[in-house]
Amino acid sequence: MNEIIIASHNEGKVKEFRSMLKQFDVSVVSLRDLDFHDEIEETGSTFEENASIKAETISAHFHQPVIADDSGLVIDALDGRPGVFSARYAGEDKNDDANMDKVLYELKSVHESERTAQFVSVLAIAIPGKETTIVKGTCEGIISQEKIGEHGFGYDPVFYVPSLKKTMAQLEPSQKNQISHRANALKKLREQWSEIF
Repeated sequence: MNEIIIASHNEGKVKEFRSMLKQFDVSVVSLRDLDFHDEIEETGSTFEENASIKAETISAHFHQPVIADDSGLVIDALDGRPGVFSARYAGEDKNDDANMDKVLYELKSVHESERTAQFVSVLAIAIPGKETTIVKGTCEGIISQEKIGEHGFGYDPVFYVPSLKKTMAQLEPSQKNQISHRANALKKLREQWSEIF
C-alpha cells in the first residue's frame, strides 16, 4: 500500500495525520487533494458509526484504503454534548467561535470542578475487501472560562489540560501531537498497523 486517503477537507486535521504517519512509507492524501466534495450524510448516533460511514463510503468510491476520523467534545455537565454534533453545535455552518461561545454560555454558572470534559477521536479504517477497523483515543480536560491561545482549531482554545496548565490552543503543534485524542487514537493505529494493512 503506498497511498492512504484521509477522509477530511480540514487541513489542520490532515496535517496532524501526515505528521503522525510519516514513519510509514505511505503517501497521505486528503479529500481536498482528490477534489472530492460530495456531502456524506453522517446519520450515526455515535462517533464509531459516523467514522465508519465516512470511511466505507469513500473507500468504495476510490477503491483505496481510507482513514476517517469522527471526533468531538464530550462535556460531562452537558450530558455528553456537543458529542457527535461538535462541528455544528451552534448551527449548520460549522463556526468554531460560535460553537465555543455556545459551550461557554451553557457552562457559565457551572463550577470549575464540574467542567470536566474529554476530546474523543474515533478512527475507522476501511480497506476494500476487509472488515472496517475501529480505534479510539481520548484526552481528558476541563472547559476553561474563556478562549485562550492561538494554535489548533475547533474547541482547542477552551479545552484546558490540567497536567500542562495550558489550553490545547496554547500548545505548540508538536506538543499537542503527543497528548491529543487524535494522537492517542493514532498511537493505537500505529501499534496495529501491520495487522490492519
